This record gives sequence, C-alpha cells and structure tokens, in this order.
Amino acid sequence: MGLPNVQFVSPYKQRCSRQQLEMQNAEHLNDALGAIRVLGLEQIEGELKPHLNTVLTTIIQKNRGAPEQVVVSGILPILALSLRGRGSLTLLTAKLVAELAREPLVLKGFTDSGLVPALLSVLTSSDHELLLHATRAITRMSYDNRNLQDHLLRRGAVPRLVAILLRFPAKENLEEICLQALCNLSGMGVTEEAGIIWERGLSVRRGECVFRGVSPQTCGFFSSVTLVHVSQWAPGQYSVSIESIQRCSSSFWHIHRNQQATRWFPVLGWGSCYNAVKFSSKNVPRKSSLKSRVFHTLL
Repeated sequence: MGLPNVQFVSPYKQRCSRQQLEMQNAEHLNDALGAIRVLGLEQIEGELKPHLNTVLTTIIQKNRGAPEQVVVSGILPILALSLRGRGSLTLLTAKLVAELAREPLVLKGFTDSGLVPALLSVLTSSDHELLLHATRAITRMSYDNRNLQDHLLRRGAVPRLVAILLRFPAKENLEEICLQALCNLSGMGVTEEAGIIWERGLSVRRGECVFRGVSPQTCGFFSSVTLVHVSQWAPGQYSVSIESIQRCSSSFWHIHRNQQATRWFPVLGWGSCYNAVKFSSKNVPRKSSLKSRVFHTLL
C-alpha cells in the first residue's frame, strides 16, 4: 500500500497567494465601480447588473480595502438615483445599500449622497422583499450613530416604519426588522446578533399595538424585555413609546439571598430606559426640530 501524496505549501507561498487574490479582487472591484459611475450617469440599467453584483459580493466577503474604494468611487449618489427610479435594479441596489450600511467608512457619505431620502422613499413600496432590505439598511445605519438617527427622524422615518407595521401585520420578518429600526432610532442600540424574539402583546386600548421583544439571558441570570407601544391618538396621528427593562432570574436572587454579607432590594424595572416619540403620519415637516417631535429620554 503506497503512501499518500502530500504536498507541502510554505507559509510564504500562502501569503503571496492571498496577496495576489486580494489584488485581483481590488482590481475587479475598481473596474466594477468605474463601470457603475459611467453607466449609472447614462442610466443604462441593462449593463449595470453584473457590476452591482460584483460590488455586493466584494462587500459581503469583507475584502480588505473595499469600503475605502466604494467611498472614493463616488457611486453613492448613483445608488440613490437607482432607488428613486424604482427600475429593474432597485431591489439589487437596496441589497447593496443594506450591506454598505454595515461599513462605518461608507456611512459617512450616506447623508451627502442623498441615500437617506432615497431609502425612505422606498418605504412606501408594496414589495415585501424591497421593504425588508431598505428597512435593514435603516436599522444598520441608525445603530449607535446619533447624526444619522437625527437625520432619519427629521426626514420622517418613524411614520413610514409604523405604516409598514400596520400594513403588513402577517410578515413576521419585516415586523421584526421594523421594530429593531424603531429601537435604534430611539437610541436603544439593538444589534441583529442580539437574538431578540418579538411577539405581539395584548392591546388594552383601541387603536393600540403592543410588541414585546425578549433577549436571551446572559450567563443564565439577566435578560432584557423591550416593549414597543404604537397608539393612535387622533386620525392619522400616532405615538410610539419604547421601554427596555433588565430582568434578573429567580436563581440570581436565590444565590444572593443566602449571602449574609450582602443585602439585595429587588425593584421593578431594573435598569429601565424609556423613550417616546410623537409624530403625525400626515404632513410631516422635513426640517422640523427634534424638540417639536417631543422626543425625550427618561432614565
């Protein structure tokens, strides 16, 4: 019986191969960005698709230097035009923008490029998949980013998100991403990896929708509950309140109850945080201040 043929590849050759592959990917990305810049300005949709796919694949693979190339390429305004045009590439563009929204370097250009109002215009669509990607982009760009949170609020993101919740009550995945977007806009940073499980709660009052999100317990002791209330207080007028409460498990209290040196006084709503937004779904002024929206936080 012969020995297996095993080839040894030196670390130096492996490193050179990776560098060559990265250089090739950078060249392909640069060519695709250049083509998008030319074809997008001429509005030639038929030839844009493979180049958009190249950029999307590169960003998903997190190739080194890709976000920087996108920033300097100047394609963000073209992506905004594609979203506004509602053409055959709108869905692919929304997917790409949702992936770009993960990149802090690219996010800096979202405001100046017109991508924010373009994304918000997409939220009036009836296409479930398109809404999903556009809302995911808003969720990611508003996470822990006060400037974009303020910009989205001034542009009327909250009424559009609530309208989606009311229009598509049976679409659970769209409902979850909308609720996450509302939490991030209120300043309660919620990551997609948090694993929050959302469910509809019982409504006490007419015209009210209650959503309850429970996050997994940390180390078996702590968990958090997020409550989102959407209430109609006049025709076309809604208020949104978001409350996050940290909870301690019974095993945690049992452990510390037996420690004589420590006294624990459990109180309702440990670490609770409450945010509220009032808005009108009609005639929302684009340049109104945050104070006029009664946006406040109580600790």
